[in-house]
Amino acid sequence: MQRPVELEVDGLVLRGMEHVPDEAASEPVPAAILFHGFTGTHIEPHQLFVKLSRALEAEGVAAFRLDFAGSGDSDGEFQDMTATSEIRDAKAILDWVRRDPRIHSDRVSLIGLSMGGYVASIVAGDEPDKVDRLVLLAPAGNMADIADKQAEALGAAADADVVDLGGNLVGRRLYEDLKQIDAFERAKPFRGKVLIVHGMEDQAVPYEVSLKYQNEVYGERARLHLIEEADHTFNNRHWESEVIREVVRFLTGVDRSQ
Repeated sequence: MQRPVELEVDGLVLRGMEHVPDEAASEPVPAAILFHGFTGTHIEPHQLFVKLSRALEAEGVAAFRLDFAGSGDSDGEFQDMTATSEIRDAKAILDWVRRDPRIHSDRVSLIGLSMGGYVASIVAGDEPDKVDRLVLLAPAGNMADIADKQAEALGAAADADVVDLGGNLVGRRLYEDLKQIDAFERAKPFRGKVLIVHGMEDQAVPYEVSLKYQNEVYGERARLHLIEEADHTFNNRHWESEVIREVVRFLTGVDRSQ
């Protein structure tokens, strides 16, 4: 069943959707939590998160996708968002899902797209005993490098607390926060299995970032699946279907070829 959900974190209400299989009425089921990217929402481009959640539910895996504070339908202002605030939100969602009596608390996995992958990798590293498996879709482990470039723009206007990024007001605190975080080191304590999917024509986050995750962070625990010609958010039906197929297969062992 798909239905809207709310969770309060530090006085802000996070809103999104849950997809819980009927089987959960009789026994706990495994779950996956989906974390959206920078300026994204719990739907994501071409409804990728909706389709992926429904595919997981069809195979007996509950899926939860909520907007971070300041994004989408959730409370808060986007300009107040930082990497640390998203990590806080993600940990609160993880604990909330693990407490749900319908969910098998030892079988909760994380899925993150772009900055959501950055967040998911850090949460799994900080809370390795709470996460079963990890899926990183075009993970933005280079957020610190991006922050350096954007910080130059902020530095050019010393009195500016925000930058207008395509209509999104991005706060100085985000860039200052990102520069203090070593995402790859924070990710290392996670010892579970990892699937990394990346488009080879990704112009936002080069696929070499995922190679670094595989080679320097996870090693043999990670499988890297590269999609030729695919862009950052897998924006055509073929790439989208390949992502869904690989993620469902990784989390369930079922091949949902489309």
